[in-house]
Amino acid sequence: PIPYPKSVAFIISNEFCERFNYYGMRTILVLYLTNKLGYNEETSTVLFHAFTMLVYIFPLFGALVADGWLGKYKTILYLSLVYSLGAMVVSFGAIPLDGMPTKPVTILGLTLIAMGTGGIKPCVSAFGGDQFSLPAQSLQLAKFFSLFYFAINAGSMISTTVTPILRADVHCFGEQDCFSLAFGVPAVLMIISVLIFVAGKRLYRCQPPAGNMIFGVSKCITDAFKGWRKCRKTEPMDSFLDYARPTVGERMVRETKCLARILRLYLPFPVFWALFDQQGSRWTFQATRMDGMVMGYQIKPDQMQVVNPLLILAFIPLFDYVVYPLLRLVGVRRPLQKLTIGLLLAALGFFLSAGLEMKMEQSSAGAMPTQPDMAHLRLYNGMPCSYEFVSGLKITPEQSPRTIESLGMWADLALVAPEREEYTFRAEATSGKCPIITGKLRVQPGKSISYFLAQGKLEEFADGLDVAPGPGSPPVVRALLNTPIGEGSVQLKPAPSESSAGEAVSLDGRNVSQLHKITPGYGEVDINGRKAASFEAKEGGLYSLLVEGNAQDGYQYNMLEVVSPNSVSILWQLPQIVVMTAAEIMFSVTGLEFSFTQAPPSMKSVLQACWLLSVAIGNMIVVVIAEFKFTDSQSGEFALFACLMLVDMVIFLWLARSYQYKEQSDDDCYCEEVPKETNNNPKPIIRSPRAEEKPQGHNCGGMEAEPGYGAYRNHAYDNDFSEA
Repeated sequence: PIPYPKSVAFIISNEFCERFNYYGMRTILVLYLTNKLGYNEETSTVLFHAFTMLVYIFPLFGALVADGWLGKYKTILYLSLVYSLGAMVVSFGAIPLDGMPTKPVTILGLTLIAMGTGGIKPCVSAFGGDQFSLPAQSLQLAKFFSLFYFAINAGSMISTTVTPILRADVHCFGEQDCFSLAFGVPAVLMIISVLIFVAGKRLYRCQPPAGNMIFGVSKCITDAFKGWRKCRKTEPMDSFLDYARPTVGERMVRETKCLARILRLYLPFPVFWALFDQQGSRWTFQATRMDGMVMGYQIKPDQMQVVNPLLILAFIPLFDYVVYPLLRLVGVRRPLQKLTIGLLLAALGFFLSAGLEMKMEQSSAGAMPTQPDMAHLRLYNGMPCSYEFVSGLKITPEQSPRTIESLGMWADLALVAPEREEYTFRAEATSGKCPIITGKLRVQPGKSISYFLAQGKLEEFADGLDVAPGPGSPPVVRALLNTPIGEGSVQLKPAPSESSAGEAVSLDGRNVSQLHKITPGYGEVDINGRKAASFEAKEGGLYSLLVEGNAQDGYQYNMLEVVSPNSVSILWQLPQIVVMTAAEIMFSVTGLEFSFTQAPPSMKSVLQACWLLSVAIGNMIVVVIAEFKFTDSQSGEFALFACLMLVDMVIFLWLARSYQYKEQSDDDCYCEEVPKETNNNPKPIIRSPRAEEKPQGHNCGGMEAEPGYGAYRNHAYDNDFSEA
């Protein structure tokens, strides 16, 4: 027997390290764009999906370079070096150095990574297949692809789990996180992957470049257009592609027709990928606004992405042995029926995410006005007395009486303010010996304005709530002090974390509009070394801490919750993730199976290219919708995508209604387009390459086939299941 090729160990190890780098970097990318580079959610989403779009466009160029110029080994090696350089650039750009143009450096690094990972994507698994002698080692080849698939999932699961821990739990360069390390560890793995790949050079079997069928299909379409322009009146033909028959041959035309029948069904596919790939962007942002504490363990928002590959490994046998047999009992047997169910599940997943987002939006509605003609007004009472006030404001019955308790807050978050207005204000103490306070209340449309009653006067300040607490934001505290200025230093001491003692913040400036980001947990305010107040702040919350009194009589304080902290458990994301993973199994796995069984063997390279291109177009759809902001809320955008998916499913049903399945034989050579089956018309003819059945003028080997056919055999896409 032929010995098992030792070279595949280097290829599988290389793939593990490369996937570790890619998925580790991709997991934390959107949080890096928002938390460190300062982009908002929309811009970060656009950049994330533009990067993903490039990742799925560059495989087309990688395959063409490998098949038409360099061969697979050199293509993998050279583009892996580009890939490693990009990973190191992103990691270096995350180091907070003075004068570092962080944004351009990051964009450059991501572009190099997209070129590298996209370019080698169609080559690595095919290069592994080249190491086997077929058909003698067909069983060993199947085992190789199982190990290859395991390496992909192992690399992605480990990196998706570990990288968020490196990001959040390690502190470096004086910051509360360490993105440079989180990017750096995967980058080192990528360099190791290159070294491993080069180490096996002497063992590799390298096939020379042999052309790519993409060129053949392009030539067929181009020649058909030229022939149509020249002969459509003098020699009309039944089909547009028939005009290319004199130059590329009948077989090439026939197989291109088979390809076109399948690609017609691909038209709705990009919308599915538009929804699916948002698990790494919009759904990660959603997780940052949720409570990640589960049974004493803090789940990082970006760690939720590890659920998908875990579920895939569990769902594949579950669907094969349980779900699909049950579906067959109700008449769902055909691949196109399963694809339709996959599209429906994707829509359901986004309806679930829209409902979850609506629940969270209700808790953060107090952060800022939701309408341009609305205003927020808050009155904080820092005096030791309760006050009752009168003003020109139109108060609703629910807000009567107009009383503010000591160290309390009065708020109107639905104040109609079509234009800037000013109202008189007068407050009298209902208890105690506190002075009358008078002044003016000013409201502005779309703004949040607050007033602080302290030292017997009314102090106005901007609320600082023009933007709701950002994704992954720590607790934010505003200190409102009504204490004697000369008593000594005032410090805000946040809760210490596992790796940080919690740096004290000076409040001597008494800037009432200033917001202080602190670590979650318990904290206190000290005046001249004496504890004046203590509090607990939770992640995502915004608080106002009122302190009143003096050192002699003692201090009173009250912590007011202005914006609710993350109160929805992160586990509520599991239903939508489960549904979307089920959609992936029904759509992606079934779609690849359908495509490769229905297409002519020589057209699999073109089909794989179009499959990857549909992923790229799907990410471009997300970029367009995020850039143009078709909805005012995130829940509305999720619902928009879900409805778009339902419309897309209807279009797919219409396109698939008349599709005629191609019957398979063990050694199909090519399919022949025939009319729909009737009483007088047979089913599609499947020709076989057996010597006794070969028609004259055709050679299934392809090297001696008709003009224009033999030069376009594919290698780079052969047996590429790396994203299945």
